[in-house]
Amino acid sequence: MAGNDRPSAWWSPARHQDRRGFLLARGAIARGTRTWFEAQGFVEVETGILQVSPGNETHLHAPKTELLSPDGETLTRYLRTSPEFAGKKLLAAGEEQIFEFARVFRDRERGDLHLPEFTMLEWYRADASYEAVITDTIAVIAHAARTTGTAQFSFRGRTADPFADPEMLTVAAAFGKFAGIDLLSTITRDHGDRAALAAAAQSKVRISDDDTWSDLFSKVLVEHVEPNLGQGRLTVLFEYPAPEAALARTTQHDPRVAERFEVYACGVELANGFGELTDANEQRRRLEDEMDEKQRRYGERYPLDEEFLEAVAQMPDAAGVALGFDRLVMLASGATRIDQVVWTPPAGAQ
Repeated sequence: MAGNDRPSAWWSPARHQDRRGFLLARGAIARGTRTWFEAQGFVEVETGILQVSPGNETHLHAPKTELLSPDGETLTRYLRTSPEFAGKKLLAAGEEQIFEFARVFRDRERGDLHLPEFTMLEWYRADASYEAVITDTIAVIAHAARTTGTAQFSFRGRTADPFADPEMLTVAAAFGKFAGIDLLSTITRDHGDRAALAAAAQSKVRISDDDTWSDLFSKVLVEHVEPNLGQGRLTVLFEYPAPEAALARTTQHDPRVAERFEVYACGVELANGFGELTDANEQRRRLEDEMDEKQRRYGERYPLDEEFLEAVAQMPDAAGVALGFDRLVMLASGATRIDQVVWTPPAGAQ
């Protein structure tokens, strides 16, 4: 103990030795993952951390800084929450298969599964379906487990076999199965009916007067659906409702759902992927709506990246996915907290 009231610092030799096995596993998984992507014909890229816009999701918050130009002009920049905008610009430039181990940043996030600075493994395939990147994601997760010799992921009393065929579950089916809610009946094209979902969820979650349809969706997802996912095997949760499409296109067979998926193991979300939206006008509308809601809730908004929107109009059909690399290492190495698998935890961490 340092003193008598708190644990020794993460950089004390004894404590570092306890973590070192997890960190060596991290290196092995990173090397193996790079080899896997290169064998698939992907090119590794490095994109900029400081951005005009860090991303435009209502509930994601980014650290902000100021740069001085040579003539003394002050330029506001943000630490990115994702490399997505840059990745899609590269698709517009003509790259066809790219991946990045990206350092990303998020304010207001800290816990056993969350860090304010973490590594996101993100990749894109041009002229590919989102089913193709779902297949990639399952392969990358299995490859990590194979690298560490892990036959079973385990976290908080839940287990998952990373080599078993994954459970494929639509979001609507999951809401019906775990919450008894007919989710699609509360959606008209890309708009959620708040009153309808509130009526269906009133006995399931606490409802506040200012909850939107998306708030209610998230509450049911977190409280009733996610704890049941990735048990025994991985779960691919797909066909997210169109109001939650983010940067994904809606499906051809039903405009109420989008080509968005997430992958879970042991109740832990590992990856979030899209069949990418290429309609720049629709993308602008969605981002502006998100920033309007951020302004309403938090009193702030981030600018839109106009170059990104220009790139969306020029990029080919594509699919992409972002995977939480630290979380994958945690499960594949047997760690119990995300702090254990990063070489230097956040400043002030114990």
